Amino acid sequence: MENYLIPLCAVGIFILLIVIQVIMGSEHPFRSAVFSLMAGPAVLLCINLLQSYTSVSMPVSPLSLSVAAVLGIPGVTAMLIIQRIL
Repeated sequence: MENYLIPLCAVGIFILLIVIQVIMGSEHPFRSAVFSLMAGPAVLLCINLLQSYTSVSMPVSPLSLSVAAVLGIPGVTAMLIIQRIL
């Protein structure tokens, strides 16, 4: 994969989230898009910090970070369920 494709995809996803926020009528679409992008990785971080207490862990990789950033908390939940099933 070319070096410029990954940042280009990230910028495209961010612009798409801003457009979705504008369509939904958000007062602050940029801020809403940033918070929605940060919620998933924050939950992923919390899961890994609480690993010793809950014995639930999620490996941090570019794929898991991408899913967490784009899909947010439901994406992290889906990854945990898929991890437990498989």
